[in-house]
Amino acid sequence: MLHLQSAQMLKTLEKSLTRNLPESLKVFGTVFHMNQGNLFKRSALVDKWPDFNTVVVCPQEQEMTDDLDHYTNTYQIFSKDPKSCEEFLGKSDVINWKQHLQIQSTQSSLDEVIQSLAAAKLVKVKKTQCILYSRPKTVKKLMPSLLDTQNLRPEPGTPPVPNQEMFKLSSLDVTHAALVDKLWHFGGNERSRRFIERCVRTFPSSCLLGPEGTPVSWALMDYTGEMRMGGTLPEYQGQGLVSYVLYTQAQTLEKLGFPVYSHTDKTNKAMQKISHNLHHVTMPNDWNQWSCVPL
Repeated sequence: MLHLQSAQMLKTLEKSLTRNLPESLKVFGTVFHMNQGNLFKRSALVDKWPDFNTVVVCPQEQEMTDDLDHYTNTYQIFSKDPKSCEEFLGKSDVINWKQHLQIQSTQSSLDEVIQSLAAAKLVKVKKTQCILYSRPKTVKKLMPSLLDTQNLRPEPGTPPVPNQEMFKLSSLDVTHAALVDKLWHFGGNERSRRFIERCVRTFPSSCLLGPEGTPVSWALMDYTGEMRMGGTLPEYQGQGLVSYVLYTQAQTLEKLGFPVYSHTDKTNKAMQKISHNLHHVTMPNDWNQWSCVPL
């Protein structure tokens, strides 16, 4: 196991991961943001260097102080060779299986590896698999072959602008975290709220303030560069507000040079329709998350 600590090594890793997109997208996005200041204090570990097979990005050791906080205790994995990945993870202490944790990857091929390791470590696993999307400009810049092979539209769709007398475009404040957490599919507890607060403090966010001056629709992103936790209050749904917020948030991130991508539950037909209308590109691979709890 080798810990990549120097700025040059991390830049080299980022460049190498671009050659494995979209399969490496979740790890690539995390390493990209590590190279922008690493405000979430992540570490990149490889099995060997520079010709690595497996990359694991995880919190720095001092971050993993709460054994029950799987929002912090989250690992992103990319591997060119699942068999060597299982050997690497099985023989090393990269993953602390004694904690509640999450593993994320845009490679469904790692499912057997993770399930096998978890069984050996006496860990219960719940897998979530979602549709993975990316913005046309991100695809054009990083994965242009997808536009060529799928004959996709290279420009994003533009949603209608909401009533500007009723709604004001703004950004989220940490005081809004509880509201965001209430509607987040993976949230609803104190640890998720703290995670959202940290994301709001650290990264750009977008929202529409309603007549009461509080958010009615919003979008933000996490340390992997993914647009996540978007939502609209039930009484304001069906007005196209989240489409406008997502479009605005994506434009903000693109101006900063960030890769822009997101995921949607396979049963969420409304969000899938929004992604289609915004011309988001469906990736050929899935968004995967394994939630792990020691028995």
